[in-house]
Amino acid sequence: MITKPNHVPEHLALLATSALDPFLTEELLRGEEVHGGIDLAKVVEELPEDDARWSVEPIRSLVEDAMYEFRKDRTGADAWLAPRLHATLRLTRREAADKRLWNHIGLAVAPDYVAWRHLSEPTAKSPGRRIAAERFRGPADRQCFSRLWWAAELFRNGPDYEPVVAACGNQDLIHTVLRMELIDHRPTAQALVRLLQNGLVAKGREVTGLSAAINAAGATLIYDVLAPDEPRDPARLRDWIAEAGSAPPVGRRSLPDGPDEDPVPEKSVVALTDYFAELFETAPIRGRKIAD
Repeated sequence: MITKPNHVPEHLALLATSALDPFLTEELLRGEEVHGGIDLAKVVEELPEDDARWSVEPIRSLVEDAMYEFRKDRTGADAWLAPRLHATLRLTRREAADKRLWNHIGLAVAPDYVAWRHLSEPTAKSPGRRIAAERFRGPADRQCFSRLWWAAELFRNGPDYEPVVAACGNQDLIHTVLRMELIDHRPTAQALVRLLQNGLVAKGREVTGLSAAINAAGATLIYDVLAPDEPRDPARLRDWIAEAGSAPPVGRRSLPDGPDEDPVPEKSVVALTDYFAELFETAPIRGRKIAD
C-alpha cells in the first residue's frame, strides 16, 4: 500500500484534470507507488494563503485518524469522515462544485487515503487490486472526497450531522441518491434518512427501487407543495465560513456542528416519510412479490 507523497503541500490549490492525468500512473492505480509531489506542485493554481480554510494540515490529520480508527472497516470510515470533512473544509456550494479542488486533495494531499479506502480486492474476473481513476478525479458522487463533502451538505439537518452519519453508513444509499436532483430538496433527504433509520429501506435493491419511484413520482408531483421547506438565510452560511480561522479542530469522538441554519420543518419530513413509505409498498423491487 502506498504512503503519502514525500512532498505534501501546506495549502490547498486547484489542479486541472489535464494536469492531473499524467500522474495517474499504473503504479499508482495499483496502489504500489505514489508520485513524489514536487513535480505535481509545479502544475497547480495556488489559492490565497491568507485564507485559513486552505490549510492542508487539518485534512491530513483527519484522514490519518480515519485510517487508524477504521483500519479493520474501511467502508465505515465514510460515516465518520463525511461530517468532519464538511465542518473542517467550510465551502460554499460554488466552491465545492470546482472539481479542481477535489483533484488536488485526492492526488496531492491524500492519495494514500484514496488508495486505502478504494483499492479493490482481487476477484476471479479481476485478479489484480486496483483503484478506479474516478476516485482521484471523477464526478462529485464518485471522487473520494467530494462524495463525502456533498453527502454531508445534502443530508445535514441545519447544523445537525446525525442524518449524515446514518446516510453514509449505507453505501447503497449514497451511491444511488447523490445522483438524484431531488436530493437537493431538504425534506426529501431527511425523509430518506428516516426510512433508513426505521428499517423500511436497507438493502441495495430496496434503495434502488425506492429512488426510481421517487424520481418517477417527482415528475408529476411537486414535493415543495407536499413538503415545503423554509428559505435558507445565506448570511448564516457566510458567518460559519468566516469563522473557519478561529474554529477549533473538529472532535474525533463527538460530531461537530454545521452552519447555524434552521432545521427542516418536522411536518414536511413526516409528510414525505409517510408518502415515500406508500411509494415503497408498490415500488418494483427485484426479488420481491407485491400482494394484490
